[in-house]
Amino acid sequence: MLTFLALLLLVTGFGGWYVYHDVFGRMGSSRALDGSAPRSTGGATNILLMGLDSRKDQNGEDLPPAVLDKLHAGNSDIGGYNTNTLILLHVPAGGGRATAFSIPRDDLVDLPGFPRDKIKKAYGLAKAHSESRLAGQGTSDHRALEQAGREAGRRATLKTVSQFLDVPIDHFAEVNLAGFYHLADSLGGVPVCLRHPVKDRYSGADFPAGRQTLDGAQSLAFVRQRHGLPRGDLDRTRRQQAFLASALHKLDSAETFTDPARLVRLLDVAKQDVVIDEGWDLPAFLKQAKNVSGGNVEFSTLPIAGFAKHHGEDVNLVDPGTIRRLVRERMSPEADRKDADKGPDKGAEHTAGPPAAGRSAAPPSGATPRRETVEGGGVPCVD
Repeated sequence: MLTFLALLLLVTGFGGWYVYHDVFGRMGSSRALDGSAPRSTGGATNILLMGLDSRKDQNGEDLPPAVLDKLHAGNSDIGGYNTNTLILLHVPAGGGRATAFSIPRDDLVDLPGFPRDKIKKAYGLAKAHSESRLAGQGTSDHRALEQAGREAGRRATLKTVSQFLDVPIDHFAEVNLAGFYHLADSLGGVPVCLRHPVKDRYSGADFPAGRQTLDGAQSLAFVRQRHGLPRGDLDRTRRQQAFLASALHKLDSAETFTDPARLVRLLDVAKQDVVIDEGWDLPAFLKQAKNVSGGNVEFSTLPIAGFAKHHGEDVNLVDPGTIRRLVRERMSPEADRKDADKGPDKGAEHTAGPPAAGRSAAPPSGATPRRETVEGGGVPCVD
């Protein structure tokens, strides 16, 4: 998702024929978005940003060992094709503040065509099913199976999220772990702030408390850590939001656009690691996305109703009705107009999530999502 936001800023800063054709013309594209599916009305746009936990490239080949070492993410067989990051970005018509809804990856939801399971599994389950079916029909080409499987995974994820939130999805962007690493590294470091020192052997996170600037490998460890955090995955989601806010600010700063080497690296990341839906007219969309490229985004983590075990795995219990109501309220034209009139510190809400210990306590089913408004150069401190 960071790569997608970088592209918005690159085109905003340079525009023109070259960037459109050199970057977007070579970027991976997908037909997974159903042309007959509902679309947003009134000029608003909903974009699903998918971060894959895959240790493979877009052709299904293992990432080089040197890259895996820097990712501190284990070997290429770990992670599968889970969407460990799912963010629905709502860009309103008329220039209001953009809203990004983070969907916790362990939410137990209905998966179209499959038994109920964690929302992150929709991609991998559909991919494996598609490849198995095609192999049974005689397809043996590895790349053909990989591409068909990924398209099935994208379609399943798009349909799952759309049905879960009861909203249309107009566009999507996908990036894997390597893409995240490449983008973060190409920025020359991203500032973050930690309330407490952390050390986690699973993610490789080893940071002191306070403000600091992280390189690509450190950034990936920062946003992947969940062990040792008070709220586990929910705190990891907050890490991702804080990192996005900081990266947006750095991308929007003058130094990004006056460093030719950095710009070339960003463009290479886009061409190498990003997949977007076919036919998305990004230059036209940019006229609507000024608040995104300016860093004026409100991040919300959708609430959970409790914890449970499902087939031996920890899952988040959710109340779809409550979540849909909250999303509708935040996406309503009235909310968009109010946000357009708010100052930097107005309207932000903070609600404490459930503790991780024991995974038993739960907030009220009607709890509002945790919301953070980030503008300008704010670097929020997180656990």
